[in-house]
Amino acid sequence: MEFPDSPGYVMSTMAKPVLMTVDDDPGVSRAVARDLRRRYGSEYRIVRAESGRAALEALRELALRGEPVAAILADYRMPEMNGIEFLEQAMDIAPHARRALLTAYADTEAAIQAINVVDVDHYLLKPWEPPEEKLYPVVDALVETWRAVGVRPIEEIRMVGHRWSAECFAARDFLARNGVPYRYYSVDEAEGARLLHAAGATEVDVPLVITPDGTALRAPSDAEIAAACGLTTNPTTDFYDLIVIGGGPAGLGSAVYAASEGLRTVLVERQATGGQAGQSSRIENYLGFPDGVSGAALTDRARRQATKFGAEVLTTRDVVALEVRGSARAVCFGDGTEIAAHAVVLATGVSYRSLDAPGVAELTSRGVFYGSAATEAPACQGEDVYIVGGANSAGQAAVFFSRHAATVTLLVRGPSLKASMSTYLIKQLEAIDTITVRTRTEVAQACGDGHLQELRLRNRDTGALDVVKAGLMFVFIGAEPRTEWLADVVQRDARGFIRTGPNLVVDGKRPAGWQLDRDPYHLESSVPGVFVAGDVRAESVKRVASAVGEGAMAVTLVHRYLAEQ
Repeated sequence: MEFPDSPGYVMSTMAKPVLMTVDDDPGVSRAVARDLRRRYGSEYRIVRAESGRAALEALRELALRGEPVAAILADYRMPEMNGIEFLEQAMDIAPHARRALLTAYADTEAAIQAINVVDVDHYLLKPWEPPEEKLYPVVDALVETWRAVGVRPIEEIRMVGHRWSAECFAARDFLARNGVPYRYYSVDEAEGARLLHAAGATEVDVPLVITPDGTALRAPSDAEIAAACGLTTNPTTDFYDLIVIGGGPAGLGSAVYAASEGLRTVLVERQATGGQAGQSSRIENYLGFPDGVSGAALTDRARRQATKFGAEVLTTRDVVALEVRGSARAVCFGDGTEIAAHAVVLATGVSYRSLDAPGVAELTSRGVFYGSAATEAPACQGEDVYIVGGANSAGQAAVFFSRHAATVTLLVRGPSLKASMSTYLIKQLEAIDTITVRTRTEVAQACGDGHLQELRLRNRDTGALDVVKAGLMFVFIGAEPRTEWLADVVQRDARGFIRTGPNLVVDGKRPAGWQLDRDPYHLESSVPGVFVAGDVRAESVKRVASAVGEGAMAVTLVHRYLAEQ
């Protein structure tokens, strides 16, 4: 094993980050290390190991020395411990390191299936010649992501709260979805009680959020937490070329393309970028990611890409009105402030429909959650988890929580998953022993004293009730657009989705109030200069790829609209 680069190696406070390569074939191991040194040797220290056990030993020594590990490249086929088994253990020692798997073509399918369990960032086929085309782009992506996430100490933000408090869950979820590192303490823990006392607070003041400079925020709003964490909440100017409302894939797609093409662009998000897609534990059918990508990782990259091109991203800004003022389009916020632009892209997405059953509303955020709520994964250890829904988002959540829970049960109203879930995901569910699918089943009641403890399930065919113990339930049903604030501004369909383009022209007649001598563009609403992209658009395809495509296409139409002015 190659470890220190010289016999006289001494730990330095300015030590280079480590790139580790693990391969049992000495020739391959030396070749990978050689190619890595050629490209990254000036900024990174290359550590080479020829077995999984030797690599784990090296990682432990690096951890003791406080040296950061940026990325690990491990071979799939190794004796005693294969690459998947090694990376699974390596995650515990170097959780911030990005991970890639080296595999032969014959092992591709097995590697991809295993990757779903270990959360590997990339896989590489051997041979990787030429490295400029096959190896370096992958490693570039790994180190770029590592640099963006970094090894920020989780002690930067500390939070004290109750396990079953809806307000505390909301604060933790806000931090997690915005990628802010934090450490959580229960009021029942000694450290939690100590922090409460030090802040002069009591249990009624939770969540208590303590910033790096020691400022204690008692039961803060999302906006107050965002400001304390350094998230951008205020615009730099009052007029832009383009305002994008909504930070899901469609909105991020618009922001990236608009900013890259020179438009002064601001993206406004109510809570956190990513939308429903950002909460997906793994998206496996998105073009260009054969080994899958988590929704958080995908949308984080898109957000960084948008800001790199100069787009502003505002969080915790609740848009309550859209007004037409001559050639300007004004966006009004809930706090009474506003910004304006030449054009607007509405990409507000959809929210999960509320589950209408007794007890659900009272126990929401107290064992009942909407979306994947990844912050609750540690709490699933040893629990019986129930997931309501039959679409891809529900299936992805079932796979994710099966890594933590004792059992996962998918509750589906229909006769099967085939009509609503992708085939690849159905096969994954069938291959996991701890996952059960109950069809023709609905939740009749949620019960518990302060938090979810049991569910009453109804068979839709027979009406028979079944009472089951349940630690947590995650709901993924329906799609409701948040467009009530647009009711008097743009045309919507009966379900609240916004009509665009050809859907606005009926019997050759343009929408009421339309004054331009042309039909609305394909993604244009009934208000000229206001475009719609993604799930909120009537008759859109509810897929991440189509949302990104519509976001990009909307910018093309924005350019066409601006040229008319």
